[in-house]
Amino acid sequence: MSGIKGRKCKALMRGLIPWILLPNIMLLLYCLTNTSQEKMRSSREDTCPLSMARLLKKSSTMSPQSAESQSQLCSPRVNIMFMKTHKTASSTILNVLFRFGEKHKLKFAFPDGRNDFFYPSPFLCSQVKDYRPGECFNIVCNHMRFDHQEVSKLLPLDAVYVTILRDPVDLFESSFHYYHRAVPLTWRLSGENKLEEFLNNPQAFYSPEAYNSFYLKNLLFFDFGLDNNLEADDPRVMRDIHNLSKHFHLVLIAEYFEESLILLKDLLCWSIDDILYFKLNARRSSSVSRLNPEMKAKALQWNGADWRLYQHFNATFWARVEAYGRERMKREVNQLRRRNAEMKAVCIEGGEAVGAQKIEDGRFRPWQPVGESSILGYNLKKDTDPKFKTICEKMVTPEIEYLSNLGVSLWLTRLWGWLKDTIY
Repeated sequence: MSGIKGRKCKALMRGLIPWILLPNIMLLLYCLTNTSQEKMRSSREDTCPLSMARLLKKSSTMSPQSAESQSQLCSPRVNIMFMKTHKTASSTILNVLFRFGEKHKLKFAFPDGRNDFFYPSPFLCSQVKDYRPGECFNIVCNHMRFDHQEVSKLLPLDAVYVTILRDPVDLFESSFHYYHRAVPLTWRLSGENKLEEFLNNPQAFYSPEAYNSFYLKNLLFFDFGLDNNLEADDPRVMRDIHNLSKHFHLVLIAEYFEESLILLKDLLCWSIDDILYFKLNARRSSSVSRLNPEMKAKALQWNGADWRLYQHFNATFWARVEAYGRERMKREVNQLRRRNAEMKAVCIEGGEAVGAQKIEDGRFRPWQPVGESSILGYNLKKDTDPKFKTICEKMVTPEIEYLSNLGVSLWLTRLWGWLKDTIY
């Protein structure tokens, strides 16, 4: 009897502790950061583009002819804003950017204390580690709630803006699986198939004002700083989509990841070796909920704004592929697949990703959702050729560990990780 009571008590504590701890942690964080951010906002505005303009005005000695001939050469682009969206294979893109930036000694705009820019708060320049007005960065790529006006203050005018989208049904399923334990209103879901129970009556488990509710409705719209509670037929949805299209030079599509990387390589004038990758932050297939057509239709209706966003940029994506050339794209994709397979053969023990419990080196264990270990990672071969060892390690390093390696303090992220693992 005492054992049953003990288990009930533990279950009750698991439910109550996040309610108590998380709001207080967020409140503490807000108190620590809000003063400095408001001070930064009210100070005299200066931006990277203005600083660069003054610098060029003072130091420009290049003749118009030489400047024109230089601009015609294809040289790698180094000023990049990657809008990292949730559950869209964006962690794999992030690893590509980390490796490129580290290799070329580029300057990242990193958050301080955690792995995102105080998400879900709207992005502010003052959230950047050691930010000073007028300072310029090469790469901005961590999770944020997008604000183009603020982001543009950090980057030169020639910066390339890129993001990635995913089919809203698959994204919603992934987001629900990953985050629903962090959304208190969903704790009342009691059935065996919680996702289906939610979709059959979402309004019973969703409130726009509820803690972390944005993870469960039009998450892409929310990430882009837009109103995720708009219905698909609201005229503001298409207005917002067209405004977004003015800011981004390329929108990648997760379902066509290799084609997306080829377009990215072409836009940035990079080499094939710059875009090699191993799939990171992927889930164990057994943890994926297979939705029937009825549930897919309900998921699309519930995430209607995201669906219209995806449809729009999926069309622009394929227009880019057509302009690039279908046969040329096919050749490039085959080359990328061949080079990735070569790297897998060199680096990966067994050639495939494994469950978190089977990853031998703790540096390569990915962050897990609350209450389970469904995210896969890699074991490196023990007899890896020394000349490939470093690149192999970098290609399998998860985001949190890579950020630490790049010198980012992650005390708040690690505190939350400790609380998560302790409670669950």
